[in-house]
Amino acid sequence: MRIIPRSLHMRMLLLSGMTTLLALLVAGWAITGVLERFVIGGLDQRLDSEIALMASAVGKDGRIDMPLLDQRLGGFDASPGWRWRIVGPDGAIGSADFPDLAVGRPGPPPPGGPEAEPPGADERRLHSLDGARHDGAGIHARKLNIQTERGTVTLTAAAPRNVVSRPIRAALTPLLATLAVLATMLMTAALVQLHLGLRPVRRLRDQVAAIRSGAREQVDEEQTTELRPLALELNALTKDNARTLAAARQSAANLAHALKTPVATLALGVRGQPVNIAQVERIDGIIRHHLGRARAEAVDRRSSTVLAPAIADLIGTVRLMHAGRTLTIDARVNPDLAVAVDLHDTQELIGNLLDNAASHARAFVRVEAARDLTDRRRILITITDDGDGIPESERARIVLPGVRLDEHGDGHGFGLAIVSELAGLYGGRLTLGAGSDGGLAATLSLPAAAEL
Repeated sequence: MRIIPRSLHMRMLLLSGMTTLLALLVAGWAITGVLERFVIGGLDQRLDSEIALMASAVGKDGRIDMPLLDQRLGGFDASPGWRWRIVGPDGAIGSADFPDLAVGRPGPPPPGGPEAEPPGADERRLHSLDGARHDGAGIHARKLNIQTERGTVTLTAAAPRNVVSRPIRAALTPLLATLAVLATMLMTAALVQLHLGLRPVRRLRDQVAAIRSGAREQVDEEQTTELRPLALELNALTKDNARTLAAARQSAANLAHALKTPVATLALGVRGQPVNIAQVERIDGIIRHHLGRARAEAVDRRSSTVLAPAIADLIGTVRLMHAGRTLTIDARVNPDLAVAVDLHDTQELIGNLLDNAASHARAFVRVEAARDLTDRRRILITITDDGDGIPESERARIVLPGVRLDEHGDGHGFGLAIVSELAGLYGGRLTLGAGSDGGLAATLSLPAAAEL
C-alpha cells in the first residue's frame, strides 16, 4: 500500500501539516507545564504564608500559643480540602482528617550553595509534599521544621490538588482555541505558500505542453534558480530531438527520391510481363511500407506552418516553372491560418498539388484555404484548375500507392499518391472532386496548429 502521495503539492502540504501539528503539540505541552508551575508557585506562596502564621504561635520552648494560633489561622481549614497540622514535643494538633503525605522536595538552597549551609539546615527549609485523602482526592502541601529548646516542631499546611488543576483546565480552553486558530492560520499560509511556490513549476509544465503541441519551440530560460538548470536541459533536449528528427526526415526523403525513379523505370520496362510486373509491384509495396514507417516515425507533429507565406512562395515557384504559358494563379488564404505540419512537408503537399494543377490547367488555377466549418480543429486547402479533370470512377483509385503517372494519359497519379500518403501521416486526408470550371478540385484536410 502506498503511503506517500505521488503529488509533490500533497507531499509538501502533508509535511507542513505534520510539522505544524507537532510544533503546536510541543507548544501546548510547554505552555501547560509553565502554567502548572506558575499556579503551583502561587499556591506554595499561600501555603508558606499559612506556615509563617503558624510559626509565629510557636514559642522558643516548643509550646503552642493556642489563642494566638486560632486568631491568626482563622478559617484556614474551613474551606473544603484545606488542612493544617503542628507536631511538637507536646503532641500533634490541627485538622482532624489530615492526610498522609509522601516525603517532599526541599526548597531551594541559599545563594552560597548547599556547602554554605550549616549541618541540618536542609531539614529547616520548606518542603513540598503530595498525597491523597481517604476519598482519593489529591493533596499538595508544604512543611517546615522549627528547632526549639525542647525539640523539633513540624508545621504542615495542605491544599486540595484541584486548586492547581482547576485554573489549568480553565486556561486550557482558550489556549486550545488559540492553538486551533493558529493552526488554521499556519495551514492557510502553507497553502498560499505552496500555490505561489509551485507556480513556476506549473508555468514550466505549460511551456513543455506548448512545445509538444507545436505552439512553442523552447521553454523560457529565465526561471527560478532551482528550475533554471532544468529549463536549460529541456531546451538542449528539444534541440537534440529536432536535429535527430531532421536527419531522419532527410534520410527518408533521400530514400524516397532515390528509389522512385528506378522502380518507375522497372515498371515501364516490364510492361506486358505479368510475372515481372507482379515482382516490381511487390518490390514497390515493400519499399513503400518500410519508407512509410520510417517517415511516420520522423514526422514532427509538434511543428506548425503559417499557410499564407508558404503558399505565396510555392505560387512564385510554380509560375517560374510555367513561365512560357499564360497562366493565372489566384490565392485566397487567411493570413492567420496555420497547419500542424512541418514547413518542408507543407511545401511538398501543396507543391505537388499546385504543380499538377498548373500542368493540366488551361489558363486558371485557384488556391483557397479556410477553417473547416464542421471541425474548427482542421483546415481545408482546395486547389482547383480549369483542365479536363479526372473521371469520377478513377478518383478513388488514382490516390492509391502503385498507380503511376505513366499508366494514365491525364497526367494525374504519382504526385497525388505521395500527397495522400504524406497527408495521412499527419492525420490529414486528400479528397478529389470536380471543380466549378470542369477541372479537378483537390482538397487537403490538415490539422490546425495550436494557437499561439
